[in-house]
Amino acid sequence: MDYKKSNAPANTITRDMMQLCADTGNVYETVAIIGKRANQISVEIKSDLSKKLQEFASYSDNLEEVFENREQIEISRYYEKLPKPTLIAAQEYVEGKVYYRNPAKEKEKLQ
Repeated sequence: MDYKKSNAPANTITRDMMQLCADTGNVYETVAIIGKRANQISVEIKSDLSKKLQEFASYSDNLEEVFENREQIEISRYYEKLPKPTLIAAQEYVEGKVYYRNPAKEKEKLQ
């Protein structure tokens, strides 16, 4: 899932937890799934941002360069305006785009 094309809200919204946990039957398991997905998204966003800002890396401090890097500021602002990883993960879960499995439950079904 591309986080840039996500239709997740930019601010926090209230969700019905009973509706969210309908698939798993357990609120805590649902929160754990969304939390793990949010961590994955966070790592991906951080990696992308680091790659883009690496182009502007300067190993010598120059006061004039600080004022000249408008591109760097625009990239940072773009990433700041993105929805938070938890909101993206929750939206993906609601839309059914998150794949998850519980090996313990699968083991119980086989026996």
